[in-house]
Amino acid sequence: MRHPVSRLRTRVSAVGLAALAMAALPPPAAGASTDRYEWAALGDSYTAGLFVGAPLPLLGDPSRDGCDRTTGAYPDLVERKLAARPLDRPVRLTNVSCDNAAIENVTSDRQQPTSPVRPPAGDPGRWPLVDPQIRRAGLGDRTDVVTVGVGAIGLPFGGCLELSLAHRSCKEYYTNPPEGVEGLAAKLAGIRDAYGRMLGAIHRAAPHAEVVTIGYPAILPERGSACSGGPTQLGPITPADIDWLRDDALKALNKIIREEAAKRGDRHVDLYTSSVGHDVCQPEDTQWIEGICGDAAPFWPTVPPAGLPFDCAAIGKRATLLHPNAREHANAAPLVERAVRDALTEG
Repeated sequence: MRHPVSRLRTRVSAVGLAALAMAALPPPAAGASTDRYEWAALGDSYTAGLFVGAPLPLLGDPSRDGCDRTTGAYPDLVERKLAARPLDRPVRLTNVSCDNAAIENVTSDRQQPTSPVRPPAGDPGRWPLVDPQIRRAGLGDRTDVVTVGVGAIGLPFGGCLELSLAHRSCKEYYTNPPEGVEGLAAKLAGIRDAYGRMLGAIHRAAPHAEVVTIGYPAILPERGSACSGGPTQLGPITPADIDWLRDDALKALNKIIREEAAKRGDRHVDLYTSSVGHDVCQPEDTQWIEGICGDAAPFWPTVPPAGLPFDCAAIGKRATLLHPNAREHANAAPLVERAVRDALTEG
């Protein structure tokens, strides 16, 4: 009969060997769920998709928030691609992108949605305020990947259109702004500062997540003279102002996004390179960006915001206001999908 002390030593040895074996196994990812990956998509109208698919939530759904997400937007396309060719675990998408979102609406400021599609009844008929996106997305320890595409609302596209309607130079106005007006250099400096702080806030909110920044596509042509004007393109904005907006504003914004991501070791998706030649001034069967007036789903309005003297209904178009169409979202989807897959498998 074995002595009780011997039996005790045997049990202790077995426990020790088991502990060593467990220690030798790779630990689970700190932010990983045991049954699925968690992906949060943050961003503005270029992420939300506006008019390119069925509204999300559907029209009539009481949970609609006025942010105009659609089933044709690249987050929804990528979610379907990930389901069709799955990883080791399914991926759950939480998409809280919102039309007109600024960088601060991602991190700290509540947003007033402005969807023109069946706004709430009553006076003034405004949508309820929505919380910052990192809160709405529920970022936390279990978040595995965050994609974010935001920043363009800080550029003077709308201001340039208004100036052009008044026959004034956008470049001159924002390069040497009048007193009390923020010039382009100051706008870009503010965007850089806010974007860096936003990435820091995302990392703090989701400490184990891989972060993927999404740049903007080639909205404008490589030569301003390629634009013939008119409501299906850029209206009265001059070729000189188009060249200035492209190089000094849009390309500068993409550079800021790329550099701020690199500072923090975040991944970046370049949408510009693949979309060159498909800008708003291309023929309608080639353009991936709709003009002031363009083709859109039937639920989207034909009337531009007040103050813009364009009649989109008169030419059989809708008020698309320089937004990506379904072709650009289809272009973006495989690029974002690759980044999300890499983040989940290599992160």
